Amino acid sequence: MAELFRSNNPVLKEKLFAGPIAAGETMTIQGTVNKTGLLLLLVVIAAAWTWGLSHSPTPEAAYPWMIGGALGGFVLALVTVFKNTWSPVTAPIYALLEGLFLGGISAVFEKSYPGIAVQAVGLTFAVLFVLLLAYKTGLVRATRGFKLGVIAATGAVMLVYAANVIMSLFFHSQISVLYSSSPLGIGISVVVVIIAALNLVLDFDMIETGSRMSAPKYMEWYGAFAMMVTLVWLYLEILRLLSKTRRR
Repeated sequence: MAELFRSNNPVLKEKLFAGPIAAGETMTIQGTVNKTGLLLLLVVIAAAWTWGLSHSPTPEAAYPWMIGGALGGFVLALVTVFKNTWSPVTAPIYALLEGLFLGGISAVFEKSYPGIAVQAVGLTFAVLFVLLLAYKTGLVRATRGFKLGVIAATGAVMLVYAANVIMSLFFHSQISVLYSSSPLGIGISVVVVIIAALNLVLDFDMIETGSRMSAPKYMEWYGAFAMMVTLVWLYLEILRLLSKTRRR
């Protein structure tokens, strides 16, 4: 059984499925789906706030909310990863904070590229449903090799992004190809979008496995949180990709 977890999504690890379980209080797929839907609703509500501020007579008022949402969401994500039993509380707060950030950043892109936000949202959900269908029909399987490949690719992307942040903060330079609308820049964005999308398969697999193993009930919130982390990343990468294609 342990083999199922050794090469999986870093947000979902084997030890997370062990814990005190009350009678009848175990993780279910339907419960996780319901909580994912609730988190998505919270994201939309918070995003509507900063989106509205960005389109008000004083759009600069949205920036503190957007920056606070980004920083707060990052902190809450780390807290949730290391204190998964807190996820029934931290996951909804994370969703609200990420909503503040997404609403603001979407408005920024929308002003430069009208219609891009709706396109990015549509593509994000299209990718979600296509991969869910492929997973349920067996077209895509979360084999050990698949998991190792996706995790290695995700780790490589995160290292490049971390290096870019460090260069920006301390050396006042950036990895220019990450922002370029050249064929290479667009190609890199396409690859990153694919990697982000494939992380959804890992999420599906781990939620299904957790339900089958009768994981503690709070893991429904943690599974929903993991899905939100992936969906937020996927949306941002699609937004970046669409902006590059618009600039060409």
